[in-house]
Amino acid sequence: MSHANAALTPRQRLRLAQKVIDEDWTIAAAADYFRVSWPTAKKWALRYLELGEEGMADRSSRPHTHPNRTPQRLVKKIVHLRIRKRLAGRLEMASSTVHAVLKRCRLNRLSHIDVKTGEPARRYEHEAPGALIHVDVKKLGNIPDGGGWRYVGRFQGDRNRAVTAKRTGKRGIAGDMVTGTAYVHTVIDDHSRVAYAEIHDDERAETAIGVLQRAVSWFADRGVRVERVLSDNGSAYRSHAWRHACAELGITPKRTRPYRPQTNGKIERFHRTMADGWAYVKHYNSESARRAALPAWLHFYNHHRPHTAIGKLPPISRISNNLAGQYS
Repeated sequence: MSHANAALTPRQRLRLAQKVIDEDWTIAAAADYFRVSWPTAKKWALRYLELGEEGMADRSSRPHTHPNRTPQRLVKKIVHLRIRKRLAGRLEMASSTVHAVLKRCRLNRLSHIDVKTGEPARRYEHEAPGALIHVDVKKLGNIPDGGGWRYVGRFQGDRNRAVTAKRTGKRGIAGDMVTGTAYVHTVIDDHSRVAYAEIHDDERAETAIGVLQRAVSWFADRGVRVERVLSDNGSAYRSHAWRHACAELGITPKRTRPYRPQTNGKIERFHRTMADGWAYVKHYNSESARRAALPAWLHFYNHHRPHTAIGKLPPISRISNNLAGQYS
């Protein structure tokens, strides 16, 4: 994956290099066409000449040597003292016993400890489907007709966005052409990880309420009664309308602690999975094409994709009334 601030994707680097080496463009002309500096254009042209297409990939920025790196001898000593010698010595217990206890309590690795509090990471899961659902909104930039910059490059992507915005009559701040934002309203069942999602053009309270009502009905069709809903502190979820809607549905609304998105971590992780598996997985030539692909991906996620947090089973397997073949 290219660096976040990279001017060219590997595909664009290859195109630039081929223009210079294979089509006899000048370095200056290629740099101007691809909107990069002259040294950058020359670098990729020379690397293509030396290594071919394989040379267009990113190289690791890791240094070849680490003169100030902690010696391996001291690394082993630190690790040894942390888990075995220090604790075992203070407790007058065998080091193997201390390690076994730490492992059993899932404290043998630092990743098992909350870095902010120093306490054991609390990983909860409600016992039954519907006991708690998580709701949130994932914002995505709409794809212009012809494709976005991730796949066609920054130059062509900006042109596509400008043409699409001109056709739709939408402009951004200071006259910048934009094509808007897609608001993906997502709902995740805490126990099963079954997901429900809709795409809208806003995140207002009435929109969020409509999504909640349809999601509750969708879960009810699968034998799941929703009892509680957990959201962040967005304006839609703090509104009186949201509380009234929850009361009418017989649901208890709850909100996460401010500035603690990990409290709603299941849906945050789902958003990452959704981005990798649907939103950015391939080249879409329009926003309508990407939106049309969401239902099929959701079906795959719910019914076929193994979920590591639930024993590598698909989420739908945790909903009791999923009779054989009913939703496959």
